[in-house]
Amino acid sequence: MKKRILIIEDEPVIAEVQKDYLEAAGFETALARSGDSGLNRSLNESFDLILLDLMLPGVDGFEICRRVRQAKNVPILIVSAKKEEVDKIRGFGLGADDYILKPFSLGELVARVKAHLARFERLTASGSGAESVGGIGSIGSKDQIVVDGIRIDKLARKVYVWDAEVSFTSKEYELLLFLVSNPNRVFRKEELFERIWGLDSLGDIATVTVHISKLREKIERQPSKPQYIDTVWGVGYRFNI
Repeated sequence: MKKRILIIEDEPVIAEVQKDYLEAAGFETALARSGDSGLNRSLNESFDLILLDLMLPGVDGFEICRRVRQAKNVPILIVSAKKEEVDKIRGFGLGADDYILKPFSLGELVARVKAHLARFERLTASGSGAESVGGIGSIGSKDQIVVDGIRIDKLARKVYVWDAEVSFTSKEYELLLFLVSNPNRVFRKEELFERIWGLDSLGDIATVTVHISKLREKIERQPSKPQYIDTVWGVGYRFNI
């Protein structure tokens, strides 16, 4: 069965080009030309992935991302001309899985769509909802990982910080699980991007910095003085136990 993709884009030329390339790559597509129709279709129909513009008539893309993420676990790829770092941070904070800047290569767009769909399929097909990320030694079990005040329930895909459940986006969860499962090891941003986003050098590695910041906000007592996730200047990041 073909994967079904919703394109929420108000520029007819851009929408049609995206549609043509994705259909040529073997996907089924649907178009929404306004924020209102995009939100309605996102919430009431079944799609395998959503391509989302930000500047839309009616409901904007940020609000659509927020509403969809609250209701569904589906990959959301923002495709936007908004280049400011604050827009990327806001998009990822609302649960977007990727942020693609216009103008973009259509080949890159198809590659990212395929990568996100494949990764999402692997995650949902596994019993734990998380792919294998290597041995965890003495810090966990098959179903749970416990480090100090952090507990990751892999079967339920839930994270508890000092016994309180904390909400994580799909990519935040994957990044945290990977770092916790490979403690005391330094990973370069490029490595983390490849492991978590599965896109090799296609993406913007600033994405990793944004997600590390979001993780610190959620698990650290003092995000400005992190206990768990260290920055190793000039190299990358390390999870301490």
